[in-house]
Amino acid sequence: MRHTAPLASNARPPMTTATPARYTRTAIALHWVLALAIICSFGFGLYMTGLSFSPQRVKLYNWHKWAGICILTLSALRLLWRLTHKPPADPPMPAWQARAAHATHGLLYVLFFAVPLVGWAYSSAAGFPIVVFGVLPLPDFVPVDKALADAIKPFHKYLAYALAALVLVHVGAALKHQFLDRDGLLSRMWPGRTRAARITRI
Repeated sequence: MRHTAPLASNARPPMTTATPARYTRTAIALHWVLALAIICSFGFGLYMTGLSFSPQRVKLYNWHKWAGICILTLSALRLLWRLTHKPPADPPMPAWQARAAHATHGLLYVLFFAVPLVGWAYSSAAGFPIVVFGVLPLPDFVPVDKALADAIKPFHKYLAYALAALVLVHVGAALKHQFLDRDGLLSRMWPGRTRAARITRI
């Protein structure tokens, strides 16, 4: 009786849908670059509002606007990446903490867009067009209208303070998970596995 060798299968292995343990390198890079841009922009905003009118103040206002447009661009890229790449699963935590974390993340994304867009609207209404890095003029977000500018200006400040408060809540929660719960949450977004592992063991 003749035996025939089994034919080699050309079938591809099934695609895995396993949840990743860490965020992707792109997500990590976007997270930290966006965080740095927000901190710098907020610092510029606090400092420049206390200055009297001068070339230095005008320069800082331009830098602040450019930072806002960069934040808007980074936020769009980060949201697109998040929607197309599965994030890590939440570590074990009470249901109310998970809901609070997801609500905080959602509000952060809303403010990532709202703060620079409202700032852009204010600058347009006040009659100060934005020219990114001095070479790329942006269209006016709204028509020039001094009354509208006066109405918009406080909202930019309040939204910026709300964003700063949420960032502090986000940082505090991450540190709580890392050093009190010791569940390794921070290591999912920390650049480099080795450093993250050392932090978890502290």
